[in-house]
Amino acid sequence: LMYSLSLLDIDYKFGGSNPEAGLDCSGMVAYIYQNAAKVKLPHNAAQIASLARPIDNSRMRVGDLVFFNTLGKPFSHMGIYIGDGKFVHAPRSNSVIRVDRLDNSYFAARYEGARTLFD
Repeated sequence: LMYSLSLLDIDYKFGGSNPEAGLDCSGMVAYIYQNAAKVKLPHNAAQIASLARPIDNSRMRVGDLVFFNTLGKPFSHMGIYIGDGKFVHAPRSNSVIRVDRLDNSYFAARYEGARTLFD
Protein backbone atom coordinates (compact mmCIF):
# COMPACT_ATOMS: atom_id res chain seq x y z
CA LEU A 1 0.00 0.00 0.00
CA MET A 2 2.72 2.47 0.94
CA TYR A 3 4.68 1.86 -2.27
CA SER A 4 1.50 2.35 -4.30
CA LEU A 5 0.62 5.61 -2.60
CA SER A 6 4.20 6.90 -2.87
CA LEU A 7 3.85 6.86 -6.66
CA LEU A 8 0.76 9.08 -6.82
CA ASP A 9 1.19 11.97 -9.27
CA ILE A 10 4.12 10.30 -11.10
CA ASP A 11 3.75 10.91 -14.84
CA TYR A 12 2.29 8.24 -17.09
CA LYS A 13 4.76 7.06 -19.72
CA PHE A 14 3.91 4.28 -22.17
CA GLY A 15 6.48 1.54 -21.65
CA GLY A 16 7.79 3.30 -18.56
CA SER A 17 9.29 1.10 -15.88
CA ASN A 18 10.62 3.48 -13.21
CA PRO A 19 9.30 6.59 -11.47
CA GLU A 20 12.08 8.83 -12.80
CA ALA A 21 11.09 8.17 -16.43
CA GLY A 22 7.38 7.63 -15.79
CA LEU A 23 5.30 4.48 -15.54
CA ASP A 24 2.51 2.78 -17.44
CA CYS A 25 0.00 0.51 -15.71
CA SER A 26 1.95 -2.76 -15.89
CA GLY A 27 5.25 -0.97 -15.34
CA MET A 28 3.82 0.53 -12.15
CA VAL A 29 2.62 -2.86 -10.89
CA ALA A 30 5.93 -4.57 -11.77
CA TYR A 31 7.89 -1.76 -10.06
CA ILE A 32 5.79 -1.96 -6.88
CA TYR A 33 5.91 -5.75 -6.64
CA GLN A 34 9.67 -5.81 -7.28
CA ASN A 35 10.41 -3.21 -4.62
CA ALA A 36 7.79 -4.03 -2.00
CA ALA A 37 7.59 -7.83 -2.27
CA LYS A 38 10.73 -8.80 -4.24
CA VAL A 39 8.49 -10.43 -6.88
CA LYS A 40 9.62 -10.00 -10.49
CA LEU A 41 6.74 -9.58 -12.93
CA PRO A 42 6.63 -9.08 -16.70
CA HIS A 43 5.91 -5.61 -18.06
CA ASN A 44 2.61 -6.63 -19.64
CA ALA A 45 -0.85 -6.63 -18.06
CA ALA A 46 -2.09 -9.76 -19.87
CA GLN A 47 1.05 -11.71 -18.93
CA ILE A 48 0.73 -10.62 -15.30
CA ALA A 49 -2.94 -11.72 -15.37
CA SER A 50 -1.86 -15.17 -16.60
CA LEU A 51 0.44 -15.55 -13.58
CA ALA A 52 -2.19 -14.53 -11.04
CA ARG A 53 -5.10 -16.53 -9.62
CA PRO A 54 -8.64 -15.18 -10.12
CA ILE A 55 -10.42 -14.27 -6.88
CA ASP A 56 -13.92 -13.17 -6.00
CA ASN A 57 -14.31 -9.45 -5.37
CA SER A 58 -15.44 -10.18 -1.83
CA ARG A 59 -12.02 -11.75 -1.13
CA MET A 60 -9.88 -8.87 -2.42
CA ARG A 61 -7.12 -7.67 -0.14
CA VAL A 62 -4.80 -4.69 -0.34
CA GLY A 63 -2.15 -5.47 -2.95
CA ASP A 64 -4.34 -7.68 -5.14
CA LEU A 65 -4.57 -6.83 -8.82
CA VAL A 66 -7.59 -5.52 -10.72
CA PHE A 67 -7.91 -5.85 -14.49
CA PHE A 68 -9.86 -4.02 -17.17
CA ASN A 69 -10.57 -4.24 -20.89
CA THR A 70 -9.91 -0.66 -22.00
CA LEU A 71 -8.57 -1.30 -25.51
CA GLY A 72 -11.07 -3.86 -26.76
CA LYS A 73 -8.86 -6.73 -25.65
CA PRO A 74 -8.79 -8.67 -22.38
CA PHE A 75 -6.46 -7.52 -19.61
CA SER A 76 -5.36 -4.37 -21.41
CA HIS A 77 -5.27 -2.28 -18.21
CA MET A 78 -4.56 -3.02 -14.56
CA GLY A 79 -4.11 -1.50 -11.15
CA ILE A 80 -3.47 -2.42 -7.52
CA TYR A 81 -6.35 -2.67 -5.08
CA ILE A 82 -5.86 -0.47 -2.01
CA GLY A 83 -9.09 -1.25 -0.13
CA ASP A 84 -12.47 0.43 0.26
CA GLY A 85 -13.35 -0.14 -3.42
CA LYS A 86 -10.34 1.88 -4.63
CA PHE A 87 -7.32 1.11 -6.77
CA VAL A 88 -4.10 2.85 -7.83
CA HIS A 89 -3.25 2.89 -11.53
CA ALA A 90 -1.46 4.72 -14.31
CA PRO A 91 -4.41 5.54 -16.58
CA ARG A 92 -3.21 7.01 -19.88
CA SER A 93 -0.93 9.44 -21.69
CA ASN A 94 -0.98 13.03 -20.42
CA SER A 95 -2.00 11.92 -16.94
CA VAL A 96 -0.47 10.79 -13.67
CA ILE A 97 -0.72 7.79 -11.36
CA ARG A 98 -3.89 8.22 -9.34
CA VAL A 99 -6.55 6.55 -7.23
CA ASP A 100 -9.93 5.69 -8.74
CA ARG A 101 -12.95 3.73 -7.56
CA LEU A 102 -13.92 0.36 -8.99
CA ASP A 103 -17.53 1.58 -9.16
CA ASN A 104 -16.53 4.56 -11.34
CA SER A 105 -18.83 4.19 -14.38
CA TYR A 106 -15.92 4.01 -16.86
CA PHE A 107 -14.00 1.34 -14.97
CA ALA A 108 -17.05 -0.62 -13.78
CA ALA A 109 -18.14 -1.11 -17.41
CA ARG A 110 -14.68 -2.44 -18.35
CA TYR A 111 -13.87 -4.42 -15.20
CA GLU A 112 -12.61 -7.96 -15.83
CA GLY A 113 -12.05 -9.01 -12.26
CA ALA A 114 -9.51 -9.32 -9.49
CA ARG A 115 -6.53 -11.63 -9.29
CA THR A 116 -3.95 -12.34 -6.65
CA LEU A 117 -0.35 -13.46 -6.53
CA PHE A 118 -0.68 -14.33 -2.83
CA ASP A 119 -1.77 -17.62 -1.27
